[in-house]
Amino acid sequence: MIRVLLVDDQSLVRAGFRTILETEDGITVVGEAENGQVAIDRALELSPDVICMDVQMPVMDGLAATAQIVRRGLGSAVLMLTTFDRDDFLFDALAAGAGGFLLKTAEAEQLIDAVTALAHGDGLLSPEVTRRVIERSVSTPAASAAPAPELDLLTDREREVLQQLATGLTNAEIAGRLYLGEATVKTHVSNVLGKLGIRDRTHAVIWAYENGVVRVGDNPGQPAPPPASGGRIRPHG
Repeated sequence: MIRVLLVDDQSLVRAGFRTILETEDGITVVGEAENGQVAIDRALELSPDVICMDVQMPVMDGLAATAQIVRRGLGSAVLMLTTFDRDDFLFDALAAGAGGFLLKTAEAEQLIDAVTALAHGDGLLSPEVTRRVIERSVSTPAASAAPAPELDLLTDREREVLQQLATGLTNAEIAGRLYLGEATVKTHVSNVLGKLGIRDRTHAVIWAYENGVVRVGDNPGQPAPPPASGGRIRPHG
Protein backbone atom coordinates (compact mmCIF):
# COMPACT_ATOMS: atom_id res chain seq x y z
CA MET A 1 0.00 0.00 0.00
CA ILE A 2 1.41 3.38 -1.06
CA ARG A 3 1.09 5.84 1.83
CA VAL A 4 0.54 9.46 0.79
CA LEU A 5 0.67 12.74 2.70
CA LEU A 6 -1.22 15.67 1.13
CA VAL A 7 0.14 19.18 1.73
CA ASP A 8 -1.84 22.20 0.51
CA ASP A 9 -3.19 25.29 2.22
CA GLN A 10 -6.58 24.83 0.53
CA SER A 11 -8.76 22.16 2.15
CA LEU A 12 -10.83 21.71 -1.02
CA VAL A 13 -7.69 20.91 -3.02
CA ARG A 14 -6.64 18.33 -0.44
CA ALA A 15 -10.10 16.81 -0.50
CA GLY A 16 -10.00 16.58 -4.29
CA PHE A 17 -6.59 14.92 -4.30
CA ARG A 18 -7.73 12.49 -1.60
CA THR A 19 -10.78 11.50 -3.64
CA ILE A 20 -8.68 10.94 -6.76
CA LEU A 21 -5.95 8.93 -5.07
CA GLU A 22 -8.16 6.75 -2.91
CA THR A 23 -10.13 5.55 -5.91
CA GLU A 24 -6.97 3.63 -6.83
CA ASP A 25 -6.37 0.28 -5.20
CA GLY A 26 -3.02 0.29 -3.47
CA ILE A 27 -2.96 3.99 -2.51
CA THR A 28 -4.06 5.39 0.83
CA VAL A 29 -3.89 8.96 2.13
CA VAL A 30 -2.47 8.74 5.66
CA GLY A 31 -2.54 12.43 6.52
CA GLU A 32 -2.89 16.05 5.48
CA ALA A 33 -1.08 19.31 6.25
CA GLU A 34 -1.96 22.93 5.54
CA ASN A 35 1.58 24.32 5.34
CA GLY A 36 5.19 23.25 5.07
CA GLN A 37 5.94 23.31 8.79
CA VAL A 38 3.03 21.02 9.59
CA ALA A 39 4.11 18.83 6.65
CA ILE A 40 7.51 18.23 8.26
CA ASP A 41 5.85 17.24 11.54
CA ARG A 42 3.41 14.91 9.74
CA ALA A 43 6.22 13.37 7.69
CA LEU A 44 8.19 12.61 10.86
CA GLU A 45 5.09 11.14 12.48
CA LEU A 46 3.63 9.17 9.56
CA SER A 47 6.63 8.21 7.35
CA PRO A 48 4.66 8.47 4.08
CA ASP A 49 6.03 6.97 0.87
CA VAL A 50 5.05 10.03 -1.17
CA ILE A 51 4.32 13.62 -0.17
CA CYS A 52 2.17 15.67 -2.57
CA MET A 53 3.48 19.15 -1.84
CA ASP A 54 2.06 22.52 -2.89
CA VAL A 55 4.62 25.25 -3.65
CA GLN A 56 3.05 28.41 -2.27
CA MET A 57 1.74 28.17 1.31
CA PRO A 58 1.76 30.35 4.45
CA VAL A 59 4.12 29.80 7.42
CA MET A 60 6.53 27.69 5.33
CA ASP A 61 6.32 27.12 1.59
CA GLY A 62 6.69 23.77 -0.12
CA LEU A 63 10.21 24.43 -1.37
CA ALA A 64 11.61 25.04 2.10
CA ALA A 65 9.68 22.09 3.52
CA THR A 66 10.94 19.79 0.78
CA ALA A 67 14.54 20.82 1.41
CA GLN A 68 14.19 20.04 5.12
CA ILE A 69 12.46 16.69 4.52
CA VAL A 70 15.18 15.61 2.08
CA ARG A 71 17.97 16.87 4.35
CA ARG A 72 16.58 14.89 7.29
CA GLY A 73 16.64 11.72 5.22
CA LEU A 74 13.06 10.76 5.98
CA GLY A 75 12.87 8.56 2.88
CA SER A 76 9.69 10.15 1.52
CA ALA A 77 9.57 11.06 -2.17
CA VAL A 78 8.20 14.54 -2.81
CA LEU A 79 5.89 15.29 -5.72
CA MET A 80 5.69 19.06 -6.18
CA LEU A 81 2.28 20.30 -7.34
CA THR A 82 1.60 23.85 -8.45
CA THR A 83 -0.91 25.90 -10.40
CA PHE A 84 1.86 27.99 -11.95
CA ASP A 85 4.04 26.73 -14.79
CA ARG A 86 7.11 28.75 -13.80
CA ASP A 87 10.73 27.82 -14.38
CA ASP A 88 11.82 29.20 -11.02
CA PHE A 89 9.39 26.90 -9.21
CA LEU A 90 10.54 23.93 -11.30
CA PHE A 91 14.27 24.38 -10.80
CA ASP A 92 13.96 25.41 -7.17
CA ALA A 93 11.86 22.29 -6.53
CA LEU A 94 14.47 20.04 -8.14
CA ALA A 95 17.25 21.78 -6.24
CA ALA A 96 15.34 21.21 -3.01
CA GLY A 97 15.19 17.49 -3.77
CA ALA A 98 11.71 16.95 -5.21
CA GLY A 99 11.49 13.76 -7.22
CA GLY A 100 8.66 14.96 -9.45
CA PHE A 101 6.92 18.09 -10.66
CA LEU A 102 3.31 18.20 -11.83
CA LEU A 103 0.87 20.98 -12.62
CA LYS A 104 -2.49 20.97 -10.85
CA THR A 105 -4.12 21.14 -14.28
CA ALA A 106 -2.98 17.54 -14.91
CA GLU A 107 -5.51 14.76 -15.40
CA ALA A 108 -6.46 12.56 -12.46
CA GLU A 109 -4.69 9.60 -14.07
CA GLN A 110 -1.48 11.62 -14.29
CA LEU A 111 -1.58 12.30 -10.54
CA ILE A 112 -2.09 8.61 -9.80
CA ASP A 113 0.72 7.66 -12.19
CA ALA A 114 3.04 10.24 -10.64
CA VAL A 115 2.42 9.04 -7.08
CA THR A 116 2.90 5.42 -8.15
CA ALA A 117 6.12 6.23 -10.03
CA LEU A 118 7.66 8.09 -7.09
CA ALA A 119 6.65 5.35 -4.67
CA HIS A 120 8.57 2.85 -6.79
CA GLY A 121 11.69 5.00 -6.91
CA ASP A 122 11.12 6.58 -10.31
CA GLY A 123 11.20 10.29 -10.97
CA LEU A 124 8.37 12.03 -12.75
CA LEU A 125 8.69 14.98 -15.11
CA SER A 126 6.38 15.71 -18.01
CA PRO A 127 8.08 15.71 -21.45
CA GLU A 128 7.92 19.50 -21.72
CA VAL A 129 9.39 19.91 -18.25
CA THR A 130 12.13 17.38 -19.03
CA ARG A 131 13.03 19.39 -22.14
CA ARG A 132 13.41 22.56 -20.07
CA VAL A 133 15.54 20.74 -17.50
CA ILE A 134 17.82 19.40 -20.21
CA GLU A 135 18.13 22.80 -21.88
CA ARG A 136 19.10 24.37 -18.56
CA SER A 137 21.52 21.55 -17.77
CA VAL A 138 23.39 21.62 -21.07
CA SER A 139 23.77 25.40 -20.90
CA THR A 140 25.73 25.24 -17.63
CA PRO A 141 29.55 25.35 -17.59
CA ALA A 142 29.60 21.82 -16.13
CA ALA A 143 28.03 20.48 -19.32
CA SER A 144 31.19 21.24 -21.30
CA ALA A 145 33.68 20.44 -18.56
CA ALA A 146 35.86 17.35 -18.27
CA PRO A 147 34.05 14.10 -17.34
CA ALA A 148 33.16 13.90 -13.67
CA PRO A 149 35.59 11.70 -11.70
CA GLU A 150 32.61 9.86 -10.19
CA LEU A 151 32.10 8.16 -13.56
CA ASP A 152 35.22 6.11 -12.89
CA LEU A 153 33.34 4.48 -10.02
CA LEU A 154 30.81 2.95 -12.42
CA THR A 155 31.18 -0.35 -14.19
CA ASP A 156 30.60 -0.49 -17.95
CA ARG A 157 27.13 -1.93 -17.36
CA GLU A 158 26.28 0.76 -14.81
CA ARG A 159 27.29 3.46 -17.30
CA GLU A 160 25.09 1.83 -19.89
CA VAL A 161 22.15 1.74 -17.48
CA LEU A 162 22.76 5.42 -16.65
CA GLN A 163 22.60 6.28 -20.36
CA GLN A 164 19.27 4.50 -20.66
CA LEU A 165 18.03 6.03 -17.42
CA ALA A 166 18.82 9.51 -18.74
CA THR A 167 16.23 9.06 -21.50
CA GLY A 168 13.51 8.60 -18.88
CA LEU A 169 13.05 4.85 -19.33
CA THR A 170 11.58 2.72 -16.55
CA ASN A 171 13.40 -0.30 -15.13
CA ALA A 172 11.20 -2.62 -17.20
CA GLU A 173 11.99 -0.69 -20.41
CA ILE A 174 15.73 -0.68 -19.65
CA ALA A 175 15.58 -4.42 -18.96
CA GLY A 176 13.95 -5.00 -22.35
CA ARG A 177 16.48 -2.87 -24.20
CA LEU A 178 19.55 -4.33 -22.52
CA TYR A 179 18.27 -7.92 -22.29
CA LEU A 180 18.57 -7.99 -18.52
CA GLY A 181 16.23 -9.02 -15.73
CA GLU A 182 14.23 -6.20 -14.17
CA ALA A 183 15.64 -7.04 -10.72
CA THR A 184 19.15 -6.78 -12.15
CA VAL A 185 18.38 -3.36 -13.60
CA LYS A 186 16.98 -2.23 -10.27
CA THR A 187 20.24 -3.25 -8.60
CA HIS A 188 22.29 -1.38 -11.22
CA VAL A 189 20.16 1.76 -10.80
CA SER A 190 20.62 1.64 -7.03
CA ASN A 191 24.37 1.23 -7.50
CA VAL A 192 24.51 4.19 -9.90
CA LEU A 193 22.59 6.47 -7.56
CA GLY A 194 24.71 5.42 -4.60
CA LYS A 195 28.08 5.77 -6.34
CA LEU A 196 27.21 9.16 -7.83
CA GLY A 197 25.59 10.45 -4.64
CA ILE A 198 22.33 11.22 -6.43
CA ARG A 199 18.97 11.23 -4.64
CA ASP A 200 16.70 9.78 -7.32
CA ARG A 201 16.19 9.08 -10.99
CA THR A 202 15.04 12.60 -11.82
CA HIS A 203 18.33 14.01 -10.54
CA ALA A 204 20.22 11.22 -12.33
CA VAL A 205 18.84 12.55 -15.63
CA ILE A 206 20.04 16.06 -14.79
CA TRP A 207 23.44 14.75 -13.67
CA ALA A 208 23.87 12.72 -16.86
CA TYR A 209 23.28 15.74 -19.10
CA GLU A 210 25.35 18.10 -16.98
CA ASN A 211 28.31 15.71 -17.07
CA GLY A 212 28.16 14.71 -20.72
CA VAL A 213 27.05 11.10 -20.23
CA VAL A 214 24.38 11.88 -22.81
CA ARG A 215 23.95 14.96 -24.95
CA VAL A 216 21.08 16.56 -26.78
CA GLY A 217 20.80 14.71 -30.09
CA ASP A 218 22.15 11.45 -28.69
CA ASN A 219 19.80 8.49 -28.70
CA PRO A 220 21.08 6.07 -26.05
CA GLY A 221 17.56 4.71 -25.72
CA GLN A 222 17.97 2.60 -28.87
CA PRO A 223 17.87 -1.11 -28.06
CA ALA A 224 21.17 -2.94 -27.82
CA PRO A 225 21.68 -5.90 -30.14
CA PRO A 226 20.63 -9.21 -28.59
CA PRO A 227 23.52 -11.19 -27.09
CA ALA A 228 24.78 -14.20 -28.93
CA SER A 229 24.36 -17.52 -27.18
CA GLY A 230 26.68 -17.49 -24.20
CA GLY A 231 27.97 -14.06 -25.21
CA ARG A 232 28.14 -10.74 -23.40
CA ILE A 233 26.48 -7.53 -24.54
CA ARG A 234 29.09 -5.01 -25.58
CA PRO A 235 28.59 -1.68 -23.77
CA HIS A 236 27.70 1.32 -25.90
CA GLY A 237 30.27 4.06 -26.24
